[in-house]
Amino acid sequence: MFSYIRGELAEVGLDRIVIDVGGIGYTVYVPGQAIEALPEPGREVKVHTYLHLREDAVVLYGFLSKDDLEIFKMLIGVSGIGPKGAVAILSALSADELRFAVLSGDAKAIAKAPGVGAKTAQRAILELKDKLSLEDALEKQLEHGSSSVPPSKNPVKNEAVMALTALGYSSSESLKAVSKVEITPETDVEEVLRQALKNMI
Repeated sequence: MFSYIRGELAEVGLDRIVIDVGGIGYTVYVPGQAIEALPEPGREVKVHTYLHLREDAVVLYGFLSKDDLEIFKMLIGVSGIGPKGAVAILSALSADELRFAVLSGDAKAIAKAPGVGAKTAQRAILELKDKLSLEDALEKQLEHGSSSVPPSKNPVKNEAVMALTALGYSSSESLKAVSKVEITPETDVEEVLRQALKNMI
């Protein structure tokens, strides 16, 4: 029904905001990470929304990017995870961090979200693993990075991230370290790993 809402940010709460659109205030529930990235009240804001209909309420959930909204929709498709649980997960992990947690099987990272237990985290990994790809995750993360080679044409980055997670580093640590390495078509995986490990020191 609502694709997005754009208007004046009127109020900011712990887990929700109020957006004034033409004199009507819309209450929108948002993840904690979105709260931290909002402008000052009185400024214009745009949130991509999901309308959740319950027997006793109509609830709007909002996200600062379409990517976050898509991940939210994937999460609520997991059995046992409702909109509140999905928002809790996206408050604890960014969309990229969640992708890498799922792809690397890091249930502990997902279970850090309030109200999300180990079994639910494992179920999320099981049900989402086939819907996410490392290549897509890297591409989104590196859109503003310094790499001269697009991730889709550069499997070296993918291999380096997977190698670091296999060594015991968290998915987010591995991604950040590899993202800082400038890669040319001649760079091999070993060189990326050497430089990435230096970034972790």
